[in-house]
Amino acid sequence: MKTMSSSQPGTMPSPAPILETLNAYQRSACLKGAIDLDLFTAIAEGNRTVEAIAKRIGGTERGTRILCDYLTVTEILEKSDSNYSLTPMAAMFLDRRLPSYLGTTAMFLSQIHSRHFFDDVAELVRRGRNLEGDGGTVSPDNPIWIDFARSMAPMMAMPAQFIAGTLGAPHGDKWKVLDLAAGHGLFGIAIAQHNPNAEIWALDSPLVLDVAQENAAARGVAGRFHRMPGDAFSVDFGTGYDVVLLTNFLHHFDPPTCETLLTRVHAALKPGGRAATLEFVPNPDRISPPIPAEFSMVMLATTPSGDAYTFAELERMFSNTGFTRSEPHVVPPGAQTLIVSHA
Repeated sequence: MKTMSSSQPGTMPSPAPILETLNAYQRSACLKGAIDLDLFTAIAEGNRTVEAIAKRIGGTERGTRILCDYLTVTEILEKSDSNYSLTPMAAMFLDRRLPSYLGTTAMFLSQIHSRHFFDDVAELVRRGRNLEGDGGTVSPDNPIWIDFARSMAPMMAMPAQFIAGTLGAPHGDKWKVLDLAAGHGLFGIAIAQHNPNAEIWALDSPLVLDVAQENAAARGVAGRFHRMPGDAFSVDFGTGYDVVLLTNFLHHFDPPTCETLLTRVHAALKPGGRAATLEFVPNPDRISPPIPAEFSMVMLATTPSGDAYTFAELERMFSNTGFTRSEPHVVPPGAQTLIVSHA
């Protein structure tokens, strides 16, 4: 939503950014409601008027009009006369019929448990950690990760393909791959899809691995997808891995804890092996780009000591644990960074 700058010379500052931020919960609730109603797919099917959309989604005409107008104000829909259409962004990511559909992410990002972590930000700042005494999202066998594995997989499909290509999986070398905190399993699965000679060992809790196993079977690589149930800090990884995947994991912990894990990862890799780390990596100023910079607040609310680390901080962790060099690669569309570290 566009607002007038609050610092233009000679103008009175606008309170709009303050008011919009305080009301931001309405935006997320309305988007989730539209996803629940399958409103975007209805419009993509050719239903453009209030009457046609309301009939398709089972809503009243009044409620449908107001929601569609709201989504137009927030630049997710477009309106011409009395007809609604999808913005290019909504057409790509919110039409349930397409493989790029991201509506399932609302199941995780908008659930009550996720919002609960932010109930008292003032107390978060006072304590400097999450308010739950059991470790928040990093507590053992937290059921939130089952929801994550089921709902967030579509969002990670493109990054998984990018990582597989960047690592050279299509070359077909005989690879042994360890996928730590595998979740939905798509990162290891993508490597197996590109490389018929790759064997994947996926580590996570047993119930989360059930989801990953389903995804591996659906993508035709179940025979090369091996389960390793347990905790990444205590399970014996074995040795001889060509690649270890560390996707969206290090940000849950403080640097000393990360280095404890990375020491184990280095020992599990064969000489010349690589660790592939996917992270939200802010610039050194820690206030840009917006999504990686804002992610530190998520870690404050949900973990005892996690953070969004700059590349220099991550590079130092890998260097301290025996890796010779680390290379950053921006992952399209740009919110995250792949760090490839060489043993």
